Amino acid sequence: MNHLLATLLTLLNAIWLLLTVLGLPGNWLMIAGTLAVAWWSWKAQPAAPMFSTAVLVAACGLALTGELLELLAGLLGSRTAGGTRRGATGALLGALAGGILGTFLIPLPILGSLLGTCAGAALGAWGLELSGGRTMRASLRSGLGAGLGRFFGTTAKLAIGLVIWIMLGMAAFWP
Repeated sequence: MNHLLATLLTLLNAIWLLLTVLGLPGNWLMIAGTLAVAWWSWKAQPAAPMFSTAVLVAACGLALTGELLELLAGLLGSRTAGGTRRGATGALLGALAGGILGTFLIPLPILGSLLGTCAGAALGAWGLELSGGRTMRASLRSGLGAGLGRFFGTTAKLAIGLVIWIMLGMAAFWP
């Protein structure tokens, strides 16, 4: 029974991991699913739980690190390029819309979502900066910075999510 549950959890966590590319909290969904399975396994087999507390704490710490890196990369990209709060808002909204659209319009698995997210962030920041009265040059610079920051932040968060996925998968099969 444990191997079946471990297999299902690992497959579900792979789906959650892919949602990270869309700008959704895929790493936290992996944590939530794993915590639910851990709780169940502690109730069902208190002497031999599927996950140790150390693994769960490490996974939460990694997910938090991924969020912080994504946030810092986005802020640094926008700030370095001279972006404002208005541009940051546009980058956030554009990234969400671009991630969803890129998934369907760019027929490359994962890459289409990532490109859509970055392009959406860049276009969103550019558009709101421009509509706020900034010059075309400043708006473009802000958009480019937001797009690049989003790319590096999402890439770092996805890499950390991959580490979480591997760690939880190994812990599920070999407690």
